[in-house]
Amino acid sequence: MDQRILDILEQLTLEEKAGLCSGADMWNTKSVERLGIPSIMVSDGPHGLRKQPDGMDNFGLHHSLPATCFPTASALGSSWNPSLIREVGEAIAQECLTQGVSVLLGPGINIKRNPLCGRNFEYYSEDPYLTGEMATAFIKGVQSKGIGTSIKHFAVNNQENYRMTIDAVVDERALREIYLLGFEMAIKEAEPWTVMCAYNKVNGTYASENKKLLTDILETEWNYDGMVMSDWGAVNDRVEGVQSGLHLEMPGGGLDNDKKIVEAVKNGTMSMEVLDKAVAKLLQLILNGESNKDTKASFDQESHHQLAIKAAKDSAVLLKNENGILPLTKDKKKYALIGDLAVHSRYQGSGSSLINPTMIDSVYDAFTEKGIDFQYAKGYDRIDGKTDLDLVYEAVEQAKDSDVAIIVAGLPALAESEGFDRDHMKLPLNQTELIKEISAVHDNVVIVLVGGAPVEMPWISEVRGLLNLYLAGQGIGSAAVDLLFGIHNPSGKLAETFGKTYEDYPSASYFPEGPATVEYRESIYVGYRYFDTAKVEPLFPFGYGLSYTTFRFSNLVLSEREIDENGTLEVSVNVTNSGDRPGAEVVQLYVKDTTSHVFKAEKELKRFQKVFLQPGETVTCQFELDRRAFSFYNVDMEDWCVISGEYEILIGSSSRDIFEQSIVKVLGKEFQMPYEGKNIPSFLTPPYPFKAQDREFAIVYGKSLPSKATFPGEEFSYDSTLKEISSTFVGKKVHDAIIKQITRPYREMEDENAVVSKNMMKKMIPNHPLRSLAISSNGALTFGMLDGLLLILNRKRIKGTGKLIKETIRNKVQ
Repeated sequence: MDQRILDILEQLTLEEKAGLCSGADMWNTKSVERLGIPSIMVSDGPHGLRKQPDGMDNFGLHHSLPATCFPTASALGSSWNPSLIREVGEAIAQECLTQGVSVLLGPGINIKRNPLCGRNFEYYSEDPYLTGEMATAFIKGVQSKGIGTSIKHFAVNNQENYRMTIDAVVDERALREIYLLGFEMAIKEAEPWTVMCAYNKVNGTYASENKKLLTDILETEWNYDGMVMSDWGAVNDRVEGVQSGLHLEMPGGGLDNDKKIVEAVKNGTMSMEVLDKAVAKLLQLILNGESNKDTKASFDQESHHQLAIKAAKDSAVLLKNENGILPLTKDKKKYALIGDLAVHSRYQGSGSSLINPTMIDSVYDAFTEKGIDFQYAKGYDRIDGKTDLDLVYEAVEQAKDSDVAIIVAGLPALAESEGFDRDHMKLPLNQTELIKEISAVHDNVVIVLVGGAPVEMPWISEVRGLLNLYLAGQGIGSAAVDLLFGIHNPSGKLAETFGKTYEDYPSASYFPEGPATVEYRESIYVGYRYFDTAKVEPLFPFGYGLSYTTFRFSNLVLSEREIDENGTLEVSVNVTNSGDRPGAEVVQLYVKDTTSHVFKAEKELKRFQKVFLQPGETVTCQFELDRRAFSFYNVDMEDWCVISGEYEILIGSSSRDIFEQSIVKVLGKEFQMPYEGKNIPSFLTPPYPFKAQDREFAIVYGKSLPSKATFPGEEFSYDSTLKEISSTFVGKKVHDAIIKQITRPYREMEDENAVVSKNMMKKMIPNHPLRSLAISSNGALTFGMLDGLLLILNRKRIKGTGKLIKETIRNKVQ
C-alpha cells in the first residue's frame, strides 16, 4: 500500500473514513480539507462525456455540457475493431480532461441476453469473448490518457424492468461462461480503475453486497486491486456492502449510511481493518485522479467529429444487397429520400448516456451537402406511430418518380431507453405499412435502419438493400451517405443474432419476468449459441455482414494435430480480397467440441481479426489458442476443465458461413462429469421454441428454485417499490408526489429528449425501492423519515405519523 495512503489512514477519524465511503453529491467524491484530500469528479459515458452543469436535477438526466457523441456500443461492437474502439476511448478521455472529470462511467458490457432489453444499445454483444475484447480496448484507450473507467454493471443486469429489486436466477455455468467472462477478460487485461456493481440481486443476494461476486471472484480469483462503486442508488445494506467488497456508495448527499458504518465499527459488527481497506481503495482512486488533472487540456471538436464519422462507417452492417443495388451512384440518378428519421436522425439512446452533441449532421443534411439529386417525403411521424395516409401517399408518389427509394426507418426514441424494456420487436406500425406500400410500387427500395437492437422485418423479401447503422452517433448523416454511395466500403459484422421473430429467441418465454425473480432458463444458450445448436434459421446470423467486394479464405494450418490441455495451438489462415474494391473482412475463429459429454453450444467464438485488403491482396491471419479456448466451467469442481477429445477449428465470416475447418485432439485430465446420469433433454438437445421444465432447470441450477413471490412477508419494507406501496391510500399519495417532483424539470421543455426523459422517469421510478429513493434524494428523504412512512403503510398510523414528523423536523434542523 502507498505510504501516503497509510499516513492518511492514521490521521483520519472514524467519521471521516465512513464519510469518504459515499459521494459528496451526484458526481463528486468527498474531500477532507484538513488533510489535503481533494474531491474528484465522475461522469457518465460510455459513448461520450455526459457532464452536467452544477445545480441540475439530482437524478442526473438534465441537459449536459456539449461533447462528441460517438456511436453507441451496439454500433461499435459491430465494428469488430479493437483499435478503433481504443481510439474512441482516447478521444473521450481527452474531453474528460478538458472538463476536470477523473473517471468515466463506462464501458457497459452486459450481455445481450434478449433483444428487448431497453439498454441493449449501451452493450457490445451477445457473445462474451467479443464483449471482453471490445471492453479491453476501450478501457486501455481511456486510461492511456490518465482518466479512469468504471466497467459496469457487475453483474447479470440484463433487463431494465424491476432492475432495482429483481433477482437474476442463473446457473453457475451460464454465470461463468456467459455473464462474467467479458468482465474477467477486461479486468485482467486492462485493469479498470473501478468496477460498478449492478442494481439487481444475483442468485438471492444484491450485487452491492454479494461477497461471492465482489470478493471471492473479483478480488480473490481475478486479483482485482481497484475500487468497487455502486450504481446510483443501488445500495441495499451499506454495512454488508463494505464487508463484501463495496467501497464507494453513489450518489452522496445523505448521512444515514455513513452513520451505519460508524455504528458498525463501534459495536464490533465491522472491523476497522475492513473499513480501512475500503477507504484505502478510494484514496488510491482520488490520488490517481488528482495527479492526472490537466487544467490546460483541450480538444479539437472537428477532428473528434470526423472520428465519430469514421467510427460510424466502420460499424455499419450491410445486411442485404440484392443484385448489387448498392453502392449507389450520384450521376444520372434520381433518388427519393423518405422518412421522418432522415431529417430528425436518431443517433443515440436515452437515459444516463444521453450526450449533448457538439454538432450533428442528419441524413437529409448530408444528402443536401453532398449534392445528391433527391426529393424528400416525411412518410411517417416518428413520435406518434400512427399511419397518416396523406404522408404515405406523398411518399409513394415521390418514390414512383425516382430510380431508387431510400427509406430511413427504425426504432423511435420512445421505444428503447434505460429504465424500461421494449414491449415487442416490431418497428412502429406506420413505418412497416409505409415500407410495404412503397415496395408494392417500386422495385428498387433500400432501407437505412437506425436503432439500438434487432427488429422483426416482415418486409425483408420486398426490399433490395438494407444498411443497418444502429445508433451511429453525431456523424450519422455523413456516414450514411459515404456508405450508400460507395465512398466507404461497409465492413461491420453483427455482434448479435437477428431472429426472424421474437419467439425465435430462447429467452423469449423468460423475459422480462418479475417482479421478484427472472429465471435464466436457457443457461448458456444465448444468441447464436442457441440458434446454431437448435438449428433455428435466423434472419441474419451472428457475425454476418456484407461488403462491396468479396473475400476468399484458404490454407488453414494448425501447428499441431494433438496438444496437451496446457499447451497452445497456433492457427493460421489466408484471406484474399477477390473483388475489385478495397475492403475489410473480419476473420472469425470458432471452436466446436465434437465429443463432449457435457451440454455445450454447437460452436463458440474464440478469436477474430479484422483485416483491410486491396483488390487481389492476400494476408495471413494468425491466432493462438490456449487452454481456456477449449474449456468449460465445471460446476462440480468449481473450476475450468478441458474434456479430452477432438475439437474442430472453424474459420468463417459469420457463425453460419464457415469456409475452412480442421481438427485438433486435445488431451485433458480425467474428472467427474457434471450432470452425469441426470435427465436434462432440453439442455442436451435444445428444442424450438425453447422450454425448460422446472425439474430440468433446477438440476442445472443446482438447487431448489427460489419463490416467485414478491414479498417473503406481508409488510412493506425498504425494498418495497413506489408501485407496490401505491396500492394503499397513503402510498398512492406518496407515489404521485414523487413522480410529480422528479418529472418537474422536464415539464416546460418541448424538445424530444425531454419528452423521452420524462417518459422514462414515469416508467422507471415506480419500480424504485424506497431505499434507493432515499439514497438519491440528496438528504431530502432520510431513512428515519422512511421508517415513519413504513409504519404508516403497515397500519401503525399514529406511531408512524409521530416518527415522520419528528424525523422531518430533525432533518431540517441538520
